[in-house]
Amino acid sequence: MDVRTCEINLNHWYVVAQSTEVTTKPIEVQLWYHSIVLYRDSEGKIHGLDNRCLHRQVKLSEGKVVENALECAYHGWQFNQQGICTFIPYLNPAVNGRVLEHQALPNCKIDVYPVQEWDGFIWVFLGDQQLLESETVKPMSIPEWEHLNYIGTVSVIDCQAHFSFLIENLMDMYHGHLHNDYQAWTEAKLKELVTTKKEIKGVYDAKSYYKIDKIWSISQLFFPRFRALHSELLMVNYCYPHWRSTLGKYFTIYCLFCPINLTHTKAYLIHFTSLNAFHRLHKLPRWFRQFIKDKLYGTAQTMLDGLVKQDIIMIEQEQQAYIQQLKKPTYEINPTIGAVQKMIKQQVQTRIKNKNVQKEQNKINNNGMINQ
Repeated sequence: MDVRTCEINLNHWYVVAQSTEVTTKPIEVQLWYHSIVLYRDSEGKIHGLDNRCLHRQVKLSEGKVVENALECAYHGWQFNQQGICTFIPYLNPAVNGRVLEHQALPNCKIDVYPVQEWDGFIWVFLGDQQLLESETVKPMSIPEWEHLNYIGTVSVIDCQAHFSFLIENLMDMYHGHLHNDYQAWTEAKLKELVTTKKEIKGVYDAKSYYKIDKIWSISQLFFPRFRALHSELLMVNYCYPHWRSTLGKYFTIYCLFCPINLTHTKAYLIHFTSLNAFHRLHKLPRWFRQFIKDKLYGTAQTMLDGLVKQDIIMIEQEQQAYIQQLKKPTYEINPTIGAVQKMIKQQVQTRIKNKNVQKEQNKINNNGMINQ
């Protein structure tokens, strides 16, 4: 099995947008060869449907929301939140003063996808919906998003490459010299690698440029001359299909994946700076702390965008080299890469196994109905 041609395991929640991107105006998002239309209803709830009108197959994201129904821009057909056609403006037209008989709404239904708004992001589930009853199948938790002690920054990764190249980049902390002034750490050395069925954890000894332990230390984010190297543990976790990292107790980073297809990956990189060391700040009124959190949002934007831009260049070069030199060998000495590739393949095998089990169960159920 070639890891560069592995599909994703659809039986996980994937991020497709930030909460602020979705309004009552329909938008298109893409996830693993699926075009999905998202919109909010009058109560603010988000809905996700297959992005095609069942009349002429045009995109519903080109239309608008009318009384909580999606209206196609082409002919005005409307579909409710369950994907059922509820209105056609020219149904039963009058012709020469007479109404044509035997016209009714077509018996059709657009596919509807489970959608959750969770910790500032919109999550979509494309897999077996029976698995949603399991508590183990749920969006990755990002407690720092709402916590007043953490300042967030979001950068969007959009690269023309298989998702495996991106996760390998995130797990391999030996490429720090690529980033120069954008990098928060240096001199990483793999100390420990722990693998389970659900997670790969790499622990690196590293040196950090930042230490956010005094109120003035926030200035380190803006002025390099105030930074000083000191030892910190750098931990990276691949909790398929997403990623989380911590640098000491001051920084936490998430990467939420949205693979588009075999050679196109989108993801959201979220950086949090901890204010836990500022005990006096915690005693201030909640509204003021929220004001500080909102005001400082995006303080790491330059650093994060710089990292992303440099990484994308390398990742896309890896993809192109793979396409052009398919049979040429590569050599790897970091064991985290082999562990990542093994997990991706295992997830594909798990999905195939679940599909086969479901087919057998359907056969049993169908045979039981026939015998009755």
